[in-house]
Amino acid sequence: MMTKYVKLIPRFINYVKKDTRSDENTSTIPSTKTQTEFAATLVEELRKIGLQDVHIASKSGYVFATLPGNLPEGKEVKKVGLIAHMDTADFNAQNIKPQIIKNYDGKSDIALGEGKYKLSPNEFESLKKYTGQDLITTDGTTLLGADDKAGISEIITAIEYLIEHPEIKHGEIKIGIGPDEEIGTGADNFEVADFGADIAYTVDGGPLGELEYETFNAAQAKIELIGKNVHPATAKDVMINALQLAFDFHAQLPNREVPEKTSGREGFFHLLEMNGTVDKAKMTYIIRDHDRQKFEARKRLFKEIVAQLNASYDNKRVILDMKDQYYNMREVIEKDMTVVDIAKKAMENLEIKPVIYPVRGGTDGSKISFMGLPTPNLFAGGENMHSRFEYVSVQVMEQATSVILEIIAEVARTK
Repeated sequence: MMTKYVKLIPRFINYVKKDTRSDENTSTIPSTKTQTEFAATLVEELRKIGLQDVHIASKSGYVFATLPGNLPEGKEVKKVGLIAHMDTADFNAQNIKPQIIKNYDGKSDIALGEGKYKLSPNEFESLKKYTGQDLITTDGTTLLGADDKAGISEIITAIEYLIEHPEIKHGEIKIGIGPDEEIGTGADNFEVADFGADIAYTVDGGPLGELEYETFNAAQAKIELIGKNVHPATAKDVMINALQLAFDFHAQLPNREVPEKTSGREGFFHLLEMNGTVDKAKMTYIIRDHDRQKFEARKRLFKEIVAQLNASYDNKRVILDMKDQYYNMREVIEKDMTVVDIAKKAMENLEIKPVIYPVRGGTDGSKISFMGLPTPNLFAGGENMHSRFEYVSVQVMEQATSVILEIIAEVARTK
C-alpha cells in the first residue's frame, strides 16, 4: 500500500518491540529502567530528525523537543503541543512480536501467533468496521503497545513530514513524550513552563474520530485489613478473619456500580486486587465518576464503611489509604472551547466525523489541563488496549497523522 507516511509503520513496529512497561511499585521517575532507555533513544532520534531544544525534563522524565515555526515574519499563532506516553500497561510487554494482517475481510477470525488465541468478530465486533484495512496485532502472548506508541509514532512522523516539506507553513510546535501514564503518575511533575505550548493535545485515544475533553474524576483506595488468627478449633469469639473483613467491606458497596454494569457517565467502584490470609489482607480499588459531587460522595462512602466496621471491634482493624488521581478536565476546557473547536474543524476538513463523548478513563491531559494548559485527547487508533487482543489499523494511524498535521495547519491559518 502506498502512503505518504512511509516511516510511520516501521517506526511503530520498532517502538512496540521495546519493553517500556511501567511499575507502580517503584519510586523512581521514570518508574522503570526500560523507559529511561527508551527516552534516551527518542532524544537521539529527535535530534537526528532536526528538532531543537531536545532534552529530558529533570522532574517529570518527559522528552521535550521543539520544531520552530516558519510563518512569515510578524505573524504569531498559538504554539501547539503534542503529547503521548511511552509506557505500556500492566500486561506482559516482553518479546512483543507484532504481525500485520493485510486487507482484512471484516469477518474472519485472526489467529494470534500459533493460534492459541484469536481475534474473532463474533467476540470483538469492532473488527467488522475494518474491512479492507491492514491490521497490526499481537501474537497472543503480549499486549501490542499501540497505547500509546501509536501516538508517539504519529506525532513524530507528522513532525518529520513538516521538516521534509518546508513549503507547509506552521507555527512553533512542542513535543512531549512522557513516562508512567499507565500508573497514573506520569504528569504529576509535568513542567508546563518548560514545555512552552499555548494549547496541547494528547494523542492517546482509541478508534477513528475520537476527540475527548471530558474524563472521569479518579481516586485510588488501598485498604489494609488486620485480623486475629488463632487455631480454628478454639476460634469462637476470638478469631477475626481478615479475609471475611474484606468480604464484609465489599458487600456494602452498591453491587451494580461496577465497570461491567455501567456505561456513559455512570461512575463505579472497581476492585482491582485482593489478597491475604486470615491474619492480614489487602484490597485495592479505583473509584470513578464524571460528576465531581458524586465522586466526592463515593469517597465518603468508603470512609463511612471503614468507620462502621472499625466500630464493631476493640481495635482499628480496617485502615484506608485513599488519594485522588486526576479530575474531569472538562471543568477547565469548557471555559474556552477553542482547543476542541480547532481539532473538530481539522477532522471535518479531512472528512473524519468527530466522535465526542465522555471518556471512561483519563489521560495525562486530565492533569495537565488543571495545570493551566488545556489538553484534550485525540484518537491514535488502538483497539482492545491493555490486553493480548490489542490491535490497530494502519489506515487509522495514517489518518491520525493527517489530523495532527491539519490541526497545525488550522492554527497557522488563524489571524
